[in-house]
Amino acid sequence: MIKKDGEGLKSISLYTEKDSWIHDIDPISKLYYILFSILVPVVLPSFTFSIICVALSIGFLIAGKVFRRALAAFGFVLFILFTVVIIQGFFKPDNETALFHLGPFTMYKEGLLYGLEITLRVINIVGAFMILVLTTKPSDLVESLVRKGLSPRIGYVISSVFQIIPEMMSAMSTITDAQRARGMETEGKLCVRVRAFLPLMGPVVLSSLINTKERAMALEVRGFNSRVPKTYLNEEKKYRHSKLIQWGLSLLTAAALAWRIFA
Repeated sequence: MIKKDGEGLKSISLYTEKDSWIHDIDPISKLYYILFSILVPVVLPSFTFSIICVALSIGFLIAGKVFRRALAAFGFVLFILFTVVIIQGFFKPDNETALFHLGPFTMYKEGLLYGLEITLRVINIVGAFMILVLTTKPSDLVESLVRKGLSPRIGYVISSVFQIIPEMMSAMSTITDAQRARGMETEGKLCVRVRAFLPLMGPVVLSSLINTKERAMALEVRGFNSRVPKTYLNEEKKYRHSKLIQWGLSLLTAAALAWRIFA
């Protein structure tokens, strides 16, 4: 979606402007939380730790007042993971304990639990990333990473990844309205939508390629590849408890690894 930042300039981002302490946390600390959320359920493969991590992510989304924005992503992921649970429950090779029968198929306990474990892990990862995406401006994230020594080129790629989906959605909406104004039918039966798909997607792809070329030219004009040390327009975003959060998450992750190795 297209929003206006505090200076009135248009920007394309999934970032949602809210007044919360989650928004105040610096991007680097949120990246630490993502690593923690990914590693701990893998290192300690139990439902307890997975559920705790999922509950933490959902709690942070609620605290950041962006949980409703994240529901669409959760719904899409759950729809896909439902098929994973079904397939694993019915057809996992090491299934032994039957739970119930559905026609010629049998749902097994081992496959069902394995599918649920995968579901919790994926939901946890999605929740952790949604915290970063919905409560952090892409420009702040990239600038923080570049300050830490990341190549500006890689930073630009990361920024583009965050913006490409909202940008294409915005272009799709504009082009759809333009095609409707010309008399094209874009809603109704499935066959109508299929006929309208190519006339809509063609301009979307072409506009994305044109925007990419224009961005590359603008970056070259502004000396993006210059080897002269760069300066920053904005002051570095700092949170007073950043070090505590980062050290705490690092220690918890290290403790989980030690538990797995020595327990």
